[in-house]
Amino acid sequence: MNLRLAYEEMERKFLSPLACFSDSSRGRVYPEEPCSVRTVFQRDRDRIIHSKSFRRLKHKTQVFIIPEGDHFRTRLTHTLEVAQISRTVARALRLNEDLTEAIALGHDLGHTPFGHTGEDALNEVFPPGFKHNEQSLRIVDELEGWRGLNLSCEVRDGILNHTGDVQPLTLEGQIVKICDRIAYINHDIDDALRGGILKEADLPRECLEVLGFTHRERINNMVIDLINASQGRPVIALSGPVQKATDELRSFMFRKVYIGSEAKREELKARHVVKFLYQYMVENPRAMPPEYLNRVDASGPERVACDYIAGMTDRYAINQFNELFVPKAFTIDL
Repeated sequence: MNLRLAYEEMERKFLSPLACFSDSSRGRVYPEEPCSVRTVFQRDRDRIIHSKSFRRLKHKTQVFIIPEGDHFRTRLTHTLEVAQISRTVARALRLNEDLTEAIALGHDLGHTPFGHTGEDALNEVFPPGFKHNEQSLRIVDELEGWRGLNLSCEVRDGILNHTGDVQPLTLEGQIVKICDRIAYINHDIDDALRGGILKEADLPRECLEVLGFTHRERINNMVIDLINASQGRPVIALSGPVQKATDELRSFMFRKVYIGSEAKREELKARHVVKFLYQYMVENPRAMPPEYLNRVDASGPERVACDYIAGMTDRYAINQFNELFVPKAFTIDL
């Protein structure tokens, strides 16, 4: 029995007509023989989870650079929270949960060390500019495994357009785009409270009256609103009042946490690490591992250095910086 065909038949019976069906995928850049067990989107999800880029997310900054506590989010835990919230919404709307999960798990693969601080630093020094969503697509298309993951068109589109002005092609991609924001606003508040950057009394009361006064209430209310406002519609969106409160809460977080707060006290140092490493690798490409050096002739040292730096974890970037730029003590063996 071909289990994939059975799954595809189940999708046709159960999912909403607005869903993206696995057997209607636009396919991959390089055609492959279909799996007999998994649908195209299940296969994409598995490829992402088993990638090195996904594993490295556990040591990449979310908001706090090199956090000391065990309970602060990393880029990996953020990704898992986005996947969980997105799956809940997709299931409730009878959309394709496998496609939604694959997009969510892959959306931040291209994030740099030190989070958006590293992204901004690379954007300043890399001549074509740098955006983490474009790098995420580059990873799954070219860099992972040195030939890419050859994901489906729908997953690639969702990864690329999870941020920015362009809407994803699928409703599943639109779910991830909104749930990414739901996740990071709420868990960044939670981390800021834990880290003493914010106090409960600091949070804008007018937003809390709409969204909820606790972490659990806010996520639950936003998810329920998203489901109710999107039910049976060809677009995924929050209701007007909840969208307004969400935008105001996000603006508050930018003013109080994301820009210039104690959570960002090491930001300037992190920028220097990224910029110094980039410049050094451009001028000394042989300092990069062989798999990167092999790409220099085809892509140029700037592009390859950018790929190398972007793929680093926080601690690997710091170790490389110390190795290259921090003097070592002189010792004599007696």
